[in-house]
Amino acid sequence: MEADRVRRQEGEVRLNWWNEGLQLKLRIHPAGLALAALYAIACWGARQLSFDQFYLPAGIRVAALLLCPPRLWPYLLLGEYAYFAQIRYPLIEKYGIAWVILASTLLMPAVMLIVHRSGQLMSRSTNAGLLAIAAAASVVVTLTNLGLSHALWPSPPSDSLTAFLTRAGRFTTGDFLGILTVAPLALVWAARHADPTLKPGHRGITTLALVSMIVLGIMAAWMPDDSAAARTSVQLLLGLPAVVLTCLHGWKGAAVGVPLLNLMIGLSMPKPYPATFDATVLATQQVMAITGIALLLLGARISQYHRRYRQRESSEQKAISLARSSHVASEMELRERAISLRKLGDGIDLSLTEVVNWLTSQGHQSIANSLLHTATVHSRLFREQASMVYPTALEQLGLYVALQAGGVRAAWNGTHRVVDPRLSGDPCKLSLDLQLLAYRTLIDAVSLMLKHETGQIVVRTRCVRGRGQRGIVMTVALLDPHRALSSDTGELAADRLAGRMLAFAGTVRTRHNRIRMLLVEPSSERLSTSGHGRAEPQAASPSAWSRTRA
Repeated sequence: MEADRVRRQEGEVRLNWWNEGLQLKLRIHPAGLALAALYAIACWGARQLSFDQFYLPAGIRVAALLLCPPRLWPYLLLGEYAYFAQIRYPLIEKYGIAWVILASTLLMPAVMLIVHRSGQLMSRSTNAGLLAIAAAASVVVTLTNLGLSHALWPSPPSDSLTAFLTRAGRFTTGDFLGILTVAPLALVWAARHADPTLKPGHRGITTLALVSMIVLGIMAAWMPDDSAAARTSVQLLLGLPAVVLTCLHGWKGAAVGVPLLNLMIGLSMPKPYPATFDATVLATQQVMAITGIALLLLGARISQYHRRYRQRESSEQKAISLARSSHVASEMELRERAISLRKLGDGIDLSLTEVVNWLTSQGHQSIANSLLHTATVHSRLFREQASMVYPTALEQLGLYVALQAGGVRAAWNGTHRVVDPRLSGDPCKLSLDLQLLAYRTLIDAVSLMLKHETGQIVVRTRCVRGRGQRGIVMTVALLDPHRALSSDTGELAADRLAGRMLAFAGTVRTRHNRIRMLLVEPSSERLSTSGHGRAEPQAASPSAWSRTRA
């Protein structure tokens, strides 16, 4: 019973479909119709400048598919049909309605399928994907056009195989050059926000290359017909500015230089109408097509290496920024410890003073004096050690005062091997972070020399400024100029000091009897308030074939 009821319902559904029909919802947007009209007008205008061996509507077709999302492709198909209706309706009586319909409806869907299938290749390599689309589309469109004409024309062209292949090669070259002339510009437009800036030094060279291409193209177009050899030479010279653009701007430079190269050569045809054929220009175009392929691939490779360089440079800058932040954080922690030690020392001094006063009041003057002397010495040593944890004097008085009045100077004097430092320049113009790093690095370098070398040691520092930067040069050297540092000392200096220097783009070099260190910071770096309480940086006739091409 249940099965009978289901069959009756299915029969009712079929009857309702037969009586009521199918309901299809089709939305047509005015913007889509405007896109279709714009596409048809662009194809018509491009055809007025095209020839069999330089066919721009093929480039318009591929460029439109690359620029528009798939949801707008039906409107492009509508525009394609409107374009074909305008140019092929008058040909119905001569070539038949079957050819007009099929030859007009198959081309755009075939190219749509090619562009859709090449999506993954385009995502991996833009120029390689474009070349694959250009090659496949030009071959498919040419074979479809020629095959349908031989199959559907009332009087098919009776050509030999050689003539057919020659015509197919010419049409394929024309479509390929048309695609390489228009489609790369569409890709540049689509990626206009990816890297919109030019380097200031490249702006003038880029302008010169573009102007030279235009001038050479005009020269080739205005040359008389009897100077074919000179025209060919000028056309070949057009490749040099395209190479310059590719080297400067990678795939974007190639995507601008190659279309301009093809356009200048195409417009230099002696008779610009669709039936034109010039064997000399065709040979030049074939050479330039190969050149364009090479430039697009070279541009893609240059852009790839440039992108890798930018990523590596960004990673290095991030690592340097992290190292600098880590340095600042560690210095802040040491500063808090030094402040705590100073408070602790003040408390101990206060307690000892009270004890000394009580002993004095009780008549124990000698014990009080002895205790006061011992407390004074130990208090001084305690404060010197606290200053080596973090030089608080550096914040108010600068690097040189911290080196001359702090605990580090007492420690150096205690070795009897470090002569008076030779300090020049004004370190207070440097940021606090750089001064702290210079302080730490200089102490480590002197300690390294004291531990692994013998003889007197001299410390020299000099604040420098030039080329928009400022910094400090520090040298820790043996006083005896005839002695050289051991290889172990040089290796230890590179291992222990280089890591700190990277935070401020510094360098460490070991030469003969000295260790030379350079710390640099940009002089134009914007200052901000740091946690330290001080500012720091941050057989048809040619005419018939031309009329039927698409």
